[in-house]
Amino acid sequence: MTNRHCLLTRACAANVFSRAAWLLALMTAQAAATQLNAAAVAVPDRYAADAAAQILRQGGNAVDAAVAVAFSLAVTYPEAGNIGGGGFMTVYIGAKPYFLDYRERAPLAASSTMYLDASGNVIPNLSWVGAKAVGVPGTVMGMWDAQQRFGKLSWRQDLAPALGYAHNGFIVSQQLITRRDEELNGDFSPGATNFRQYYAQLQAGAILRQPELEATLKRIAAQGPKDFYQGQTADLLLSKMRRAAGLITREDLIKYQAVWRAPVIASWNGYQVITAPPPSSGGIALIQLLKMKADLAPAFNGVALNSAQYIHLLAEIEKRVFADRAEYLGDPDFYRIPIRSLIADSYLARRAQEVNVFKPSQLANIKPGLPESHETTHFSIVDRWGNAVSNTYTLNNWFGSGVVVDGAGFLLNDEMDDFSSKPGVANQFGVVGRDVNAIAPQKRMLSSMTPTILTQEGKVALIIGTPGGSRIFTTVFQVLCDLYDFKLPLPIALAQLRVHHQLLPENTLYLEPFQSLNPELEHQLQARGYTLKTQFFSGDIQAIQILGRNPVPGADPRGRGVARVIQ
Repeated sequence: MTNRHCLLTRACAANVFSRAAWLLALMTAQAAATQLNAAAVAVPDRYAADAAAQILRQGGNAVDAAVAVAFSLAVTYPEAGNIGGGGFMTVYIGAKPYFLDYRERAPLAASSTMYLDASGNVIPNLSWVGAKAVGVPGTVMGMWDAQQRFGKLSWRQDLAPALGYAHNGFIVSQQLITRRDEELNGDFSPGATNFRQYYAQLQAGAILRQPELEATLKRIAAQGPKDFYQGQTADLLLSKMRRAAGLITREDLIKYQAVWRAPVIASWNGYQVITAPPPSSGGIALIQLLKMKADLAPAFNGVALNSAQYIHLLAEIEKRVFADRAEYLGDPDFYRIPIRSLIADSYLARRAQEVNVFKPSQLANIKPGLPESHETTHFSIVDRWGNAVSNTYTLNNWFGSGVVVDGAGFLLNDEMDDFSSKPGVANQFGVVGRDVNAIAPQKRMLSSMTPTILTQEGKVALIIGTPGGSRIFTTVFQVLCDLYDFKLPLPIALAQLRVHHQLLPENTLYLEPFQSLNPELEHQLQARGYTLKTQFFSGDIQAIQILGRNPVPGADPRGRGVARVIQ
């Protein structure tokens, strides 16, 4: 029996012993820690909140609750919650930081030219609609690895709420219908996907029961990831791949592994920022944004929040971050990523000096500084022992590739679009990349997901994250500034205007319909040379701030999220 099979079956005595030893050490650390007055969650919907409350009240910790929330969202939040996607989890437990990478991987049959025609041009939509857009899913393995390492309850207990929702059903929200209609009116053609078959008949207010998905979850609850990667669910997934001309094979599933990585950690504003390393660009980008803004403190001094000057300065910083993102960031298992150099104080001070304080910098003058996923979902959890989970996972686009695994009832991702199909050519989010993020077999695609935890004196101060594709880290950045620079209460910070600049198109600011600009501010920005465009809302932040021993959760008013304190 291989070590890999030991992991899947948990039959190795050494694994059982190590987990028991870990739990003993964890309980000792928790007993010594200052307990909070309550647990708290900020999650995308009320069903996930109920699932977390059930697990926490049974004695589960933040990781148990995170697993329960992740699987519950796979049932009740099908546009982004998933078992057919992947993501990242930042954990602070027993007063130590951890990071779990369960991002999807390119199939073994993938190639750098797979989305190009005979003339070398990108074939429209091929990387994000249909079975060829699907990366090897990582969510089930990621949740298993986190639960087996840190969970207090059993795997079956953590999956029980999701099974209940699949069997008994849930009430379909109007927001789910709105997002469904956006996709039905888009590129999910019947020839490429079976999306319509599963979702076209949904009606707001109706009860949705999902017997196929329930059967899948029962198998996963009983067998763990062995079912998903080697068992009946794997067989159903592979059958769909064959019928729909997808690339994933049995070998791809068997070889999939989640990876524990060192989180990116930096000091800022009296806090330790614990965030995502590559293959996410989000953590590095967030720290670059925070540090450059601090370096530009004289320019920001006295500037009103979301005034024309404030927005201009943010745009100047964001341009340079996106230039570095395109040039240097990709899968660290394939390339040496210069993390320390990119977040070094001296480097970012130099980058900040390049900012034109009064008008937009010319695109030709913005270069990488070193020498030679749209629709996602996020949740934040803190338990009564002060352990925290910040988790972002995704199908990429709303409803992923539009491909449902027949007989298993779950959607598959379209994460292959997060690679650079062709260096210098934008993906569906308008973001460009270079060879460092080119497609290669078993490679993990670059992401912007930024699950983040702030600590102060070894204790959790904030858990935060959001969906939003390339807007993720600029959204988290703006909320952190609203919270800590402008001292806004969390609910007010979450409701503030957000703007986004990503280098290309040149001098283009993306706004959101949630918060429209007043005409005078619009005029001032246009007078500086900016083009203003509307892009669906920027983020759906789920955050928990710890004030003293009291958790204060907040759910973004842009979504259908729920913030709840759990006594």
